[in-house]
Amino acid sequence: MSEKWVYWLEDLGKEQNDLVGKKCAHLGEIAKIGLPVPRGFALSVQAYDYFMSETGATQEVAAMIGASPVTAEDIDGLNRLSLAIRQTVESKQIPAEMESTILSHYDGLCQKCGRADVAVSTRSAGTVSHPGQYETYLNVKGRADVLQKVRKVWASTFNARSVAYRLRKGLPVASGPIGVAVLEMVQAQSAGIAFSVDPNTGDETRMIVEANWGLGESVVSGELTPDRWVLDKETLAVRESLLGKKEKTTCFEETGVTARETPPEKSCVFCCNETELAEIGRLTKELEKHFGVPQDIEWAIAADRPFPNVVLLQARPAVVVKKSASDAVVDLMLGMFMR
Repeated sequence: MSEKWVYWLEDLGKEQNDLVGKKCAHLGEIAKIGLPVPRGFALSVQAYDYFMSETGATQEVAAMIGASPVTAEDIDGLNRLSLAIRQTVESKQIPAEMESTILSHYDGLCQKCGRADVAVSTRSAGTVSHPGQYETYLNVKGRADVLQKVRKVWASTFNARSVAYRLRKGLPVASGPIGVAVLEMVQAQSAGIAFSVDPNTGDETRMIVEANWGLGESVVSGELTPDRWVLDKETLAVRESLLGKKEKTTCFEETGVTARETPPEKSCVFCCNETELAEIGRLTKELEKHFGVPQDIEWAIAADRPFPNVVLLQARPAVVVKKSASDAVVDLMLGMFMR
């Protein structure tokens, strides 16, 4: 049965969404069309189900919820219940055959990358998008750490918000199975997000890029002011640029990452040049063309690779605010007035 638990990323495509989750299926699809993604592998949704049932975690968690007086409106109680459930799930030993399969893939990834104990990220991959809802662990190194972080990602499906939702809807306790992406960490010089259209206006002639030095988590979290550019979608030339404060930078530690104050000499300059921005724009356009809808992507510029060194970390349909006809007329009139 082990073949259904773990898949190399390059063996996947968008049709495997329900097998490994949207993130992994899309990364596999991107790799298939020849665009750069991290090397890695995916744990299937069935791996989560098997782990929960085989270890008895499903029954134990159901008993914990059944015995708890907590309601969906009791925030403090939900936090306590969530913590207890997550500790229970994290304490379970991954079944031996599954553990062996995960570790053999991690060893294979180390061989592909040409180094031992290669640093990876472990990220959730739901069959439907839940941005930021479940845990992500960065700069995970070594076999034991990978196994531990996989368990922690699985356990994060029992965060307080998810438990409240299941209580409110009367859903089974393990009704939110997920896949897990185990991906080689990119030694990011800078990283960020890009939209193939302007998400605030729906303008299809503009592309938006936001970025910071280091890893992209500081941009995705929205906790700081990143650099921001507007690209002409046809030419990929920079139309507008806004220097961000970039107050913090997410940096590698020996294991894990930390947010540090950005040095003044880096906060006062843009973290991407126009050549890099054009490459980000080109890749984003390629994804929009392939998937047929506007794209919201995450990317990183690899410091240890020659140009072109932009790596795609995630792609999903962009949420776009469409302006009404009257709003569009006002924008047009303002544009004419300001010329």
